[in-house]
Amino acid sequence: MEDLVIENLFNGNRELQIQAATQLSKLGSKQRHKLAETGIISPLISMLQSQDFEAIEASLLALLGLAFGSERNKIRIVKSGIIPVLLELLQCQNEELIELSMAAMLILSSCKANKLIIASSGTIQLLVQILNLVNSDPNNVINTLFTNQAKIDAIATLQNLSTCHQIIPLISSSGIIYTLLQLIHTSEKSSDLTEKAMSLLGNIVSWSENSISETTEIPGSIRIIVEAMEEGSPQCKEHAVGILLHICQSCRDKYRGLILMEGVMPGLLQLSVDGTWGAKNMARDLLFLLRDCSDYASTSKQSKHELMEQIMQAIDADGEKVNGTTLALVQEMINKLNI
Repeated sequence: MEDLVIENLFNGNRELQIQAATQLSKLGSKQRHKLAETGIISPLISMLQSQDFEAIEASLLALLGLAFGSERNKIRIVKSGIIPVLLELLQCQNEELIELSMAAMLILSSCKANKLIIASSGTIQLLVQILNLVNSDPNNVINTLFTNQAKIDAIATLQNLSTCHQIIPLISSSGIIYTLLQLIHTSEKSSDLTEKAMSLLGNIVSWSENSISETTEIPGSIRIIVEAMEEGSPQCKEHAVGILLHICQSCRDKYRGLILMEGVMPGLLQLSVDGTWGAKNMARDLLFLLRDCSDYASTSKQSKHELMEQIMQAIDADGEKVNGTTLALVQEMINKLNI
């Protein structure tokens, strides 16, 4: 059967090639990876350029199967010239092909050796452009074709690329920060889409002072991040408080007031008590930075009563009603600090 798959992919007509690609998708991983050694990636990529929906779909599924779990095959597929073809498919008018192409881009971008090739191909600019179009008008054709999963995969692809420091300047300068904030603002805060967007924004903000400045200069940006910290999934909350901490650490005098103005204290207190391990630590660090004192290092010298009083004053300044629940949260947070 394996020999027949090879023969049909290289020399078969349209029907035989589609049949071979379909059979390839159904083989076990060991068989697929063995067949990849025979050079079958090349005819599969040729099928992607056939303008034939059935052939393109069969080829994409076969290539996804080859790429899954094999860094070597991911490298082979990219070296065979698939990225420009995928960029073309991402602009087609077929929802299923867009979703499969986006899934392929996501898997291929997870390979360290592929990141610079993908980034230099125009992928970043196209993905940001698509996400902008999706976000600008919910009723446009692009939004209809680009499914929620495709949007998540697009952001996850950019996130994969952002793990390479050489690529972050390209991502940061693409206009993605505004795009991500808009997506976060208009999406359900507990959704996978928001979580992915917050994670990518965190990677970008942690990279440079310029990224922090660009983020904070966008009107409503701090409010959007605070809302994600209050309403998002546990991981989204962790990303959000991490971003706020990076912002405040970069220039406390400049950003402390901006963060406090957005009513951050109640959500921050809650997170310091029942967030993820990372969120708790970052929430507590941010609480200390937001205190009205000039000596960040003097934390251990303050009494619990003084610290509670300062936090309550900050909550009052936010216009929040201090009730029994809030008081209990403050006391529990302070008790956990062991000061």
